[in-house]
Amino acid sequence: MASIARSFEEIYGRKPEVIAEAPGRVNLIGEHIDYSEGFVLPFAIADRAHAAIAARTDGLVRIASHQRKEKIFSIDISDVKPGSKGDWEKYVLGVLWSLGITSGVDILVDGTVPSGAGLSSSAALECSVAVGLNTLFALNRSKEDLARATQKAENDYVGMPCGIMDQSVSLMGQAGSALLLDCRDLTTQNIPFDVASAGLELLIIDTQAHHALVDGGYAERRAACESVARKLGIPSMRHLTLDVLEANREKVTPTEFIRARHAVTEIARVLEAVTALRASDFATLGTLINASHVSLRDDYAVSCPELDVAVDASLAAGAMGSRMVGGGFGGSAIALIKASDTQKTKDAVLAAFDKNGFKKPRFFTSLPSAGASASLV
Repeated sequence: MASIARSFEEIYGRKPEVIAEAPGRVNLIGEHIDYSEGFVLPFAIADRAHAAIAARTDGLVRIASHQRKEKIFSIDISDVKPGSKGDWEKYVLGVLWSLGITSGVDILVDGTVPSGAGLSSSAALECSVAVGLNTLFALNRSKEDLARATQKAENDYVGMPCGIMDQSVSLMGQAGSALLLDCRDLTTQNIPFDVASAGLELLIIDTQAHHALVDGGYAERRAACESVARKLGIPSMRHLTLDVLEANREKVTPTEFIRARHAVTEIARVLEAVTALRASDFATLGTLINASHVSLRDDYAVSCPELDVAVDASLAAGAMGSRMVGGGFGGSAIALIKASDTQKTKDAVLAAFDKNGFKKPRFFTSLPSAGASASLV
């Protein structure tokens, strides 16, 4: 926190008024169903985005990154609207726009969430800025309101039709727990997630096959689920069962059928996973994690060779469960393993990647961590 404050002063010649932070996330299970009013079970990780912000007396918005201090992006607040200029800065501008900020600000961002790794670096950035602005301007917006506002920023300003899971857990996560989020009404329950006491570890494998979800793959899958809902006269996949889907197979395309099948079965797997966690039944949790990957790979078609190799190598090394996480098309996988098998699992994945000619993956672990926060300087 002190370093970003110093950098802010170096760049802008004055001190920040608020310092904020928000974590990335790992989704234990419940992938590609947040936009179908499903249940998801993510947890906040230790890596996070940071934002230092100060208000201005004019309408100028200036944005800089700790990694690119020499490049300051500038725009007038009156020009901050969807379609205006910006690259990664759009994630920040979208939050200003969705929160209705009308005065100028200076913003500096930094972070340790790996970009493109499927760990929600973009949501962490958005949420750090959102809680910072909420504190700076005394907006008194609830965390649920901020989750909707940051989702709107990514949907309507950035152009990425994401659900609300990433922003919700970044804002509402709690240390020691996974967050059961009902994406229909944003109600939450904290589910104790203590793998360490069982002698286990959740290994995160960044395949370094970096995705860019704005390219249409994500939008196509969301559109398929929404098309099925329209054709069957239901609000969302949350209202569908496998029996009803099967009985109406002729009303949807073959591709829509398998996309909907993933959504229906994944929603069920989340609730089964909660039951397993409450009973400390990690064997069942592992089985559900495996089934999630198969569904994402075969029915939703969002995996990729690097993710499949990471999962297969982890399972061959003895993992209880392994799956891709995040939007897919690259990014990270998780493996539920015995803590004593950590090095063996890493070695197996490294060897498999080397054999396939893939870029060397990165590994890290994280216990469930606290959500976003902000404080006046």
